[in-house]
Amino acid sequence: MNEQKKVAIITGSATGVGAATAQQLASLGWNVVINYTRSQQEAEETVARCQQEGAETLMVQADVSEDAACQRMVAATLEKWGRIDALVNNAGMTKYCEYANLDGLQMQDFQRIYAVNVVGAFQMARAVVPYMKQAGEGTIVNTSSISALTGIGSSIAYAASKGAMNTLTLSLAQTLGPEIRVNAVCPGFIQGRWIRNGLGEERYEALRQAIESVSPLQRTATPEEVADAIVFFIVGGKIANAQLLVLDGGYHLNQRPPGL
Repeated sequence: MNEQKKVAIITGSATGVGAATAQQLASLGWNVVINYTRSQQEAEETVARCQQEGAETLMVQADVSEDAACQRMVAATLEKWGRIDALVNNAGMTKYCEYANLDGLQMQDFQRIYAVNVVGAFQMARAVVPYMKQAGEGTIVNTSSISALTGIGSSIAYAASKGAMNTLTLSLAQTLGPEIRVNAVCPGFIQGRWIRNGLGEERYEALRQAIESVSPLQRTATPEEVADAIVFFIVGGKIANAQLLVLDGGYHLNQRPPGL
C-alpha cells in the first residue's frame, strides 16, 4: 500500500469523461477508484489503462443513488489507501425525451434522474467530507452540463437535475471551506457513446454538425478535453471555488438548435 500517492474517487468512470479523468490523474501519479454500475468490461479496460500509467486502482460496482453503496465505496477506498484527496461526481443518467412531449416524462423519471445526478453527488460528498476535513484539504468536482444554464438538453428532467447540481455545487462550496474546494464543469455536446447511444447515429451526427456550425470554435468537446478541466480544478486552481465552468467552445453565445 502506497499512502504517499494521492487518491481520487471518480464515479461513473468506466467510459467517457470519467474514464478520461481517471487516466489523466493516473498519469500524474494519483491512485484512482474506478466506479461503474453496469459497464464492467469497460471499467476493467479503464483500470488496465490506469495501471499502465503506474497507478494503483480499485474497481467498485456501486449505484450512487444508494447511500449504502456510496458509504461502501468510500470505506473500501480508505481500507486500501487510508486517504481520499479528490472526488469527481461524474456518474449521471438521463431519459431522452422531446421537450414538447410533456407526457413523455413521469414522476419516476424525475425521481431516478435526480436520485443519480443530484442525490448521488450529495451522498458521495457527504461520505468523503469527514476524511478530507480531517486531512485538512480536499477537492470535489461535479460534472454538470450546459443544460443547467440554457435549459436545453436531452430532456427537461435532465436539464433540471443539472441545474440542481449547480446549486449543490455552490451550497457545498460555501459550506465545506476552508479545507475543501467544490467546483463544477458544465460541458456542452461531448463526442462519444453517451449521446450517440441516446440519439442514434443519424441524429447524433446531425446535432453535432448543427452545433459545430454555429460554435465560435466550430467543434465539439472530446471526453479528454472535459477531463482537462476537471483535472485543473483538482491539481491546479488552488483558489478556484464555487466555479461553474462552461465547456462548449462558446456555443452558448449563438443560436441553438431546438431542444431534443
